[in-house]
Amino acid sequence: MTPATRQEVLGLYRRVLRIARTWQSASGQTQETMREKEYIRNEARTLFRKNRNVTDPKLIKQCIEECEARIEIGLHYNIPYPRPIHLPPMGLAHKQGRTLRHQEKLRKISKPIYLKSHDEVS
Repeated sequence: MTPATRQEVLGLYRRVLRIARTWQSASGQTQETMREKEYIRNEARTLFRKNRNVTDPKLIKQCIEECEARIEIGLHYNIPYPRPIHLPPMGLAHKQGRTLRHQEKLRKISKPIYLKSHDEVS
C-alpha cells in the first residue's frame, strides 16, 4: 500500500468514526441512536480489520469505493444499515447445471458495490 493510499484509508476510517460520533437516528429516539452508533463503529472496525492485509491495488480501490458509497448512502437516507437489493429470485433456475451457475454469476455481477463485503461479514 502506498503512503497516499494509506492516508486515504485512514482518512475514511476517521470519517466513519466521526459520523458514528455525531449520528442521529431518523426516529430521534436515544436508544435507537445508540444502537445505530454502535452498529456503525462495529461494522467499520470489522471491515477495516478484515481488509487490513489487502495488498492488491485494484482490490484496495474497490474497498475504498465501497466505503465511500456506503457513507454517502447512509448519510443520504439516514440509515446506517446497507440498503437491500432486489434481484430476481433464483427459483426459476434448475438446482444444478449451467443455468444455476449462470444465474449465480449474474447475481454476483449485479450486486451493488456498497454490498460487496456485507454478506461476507454478516
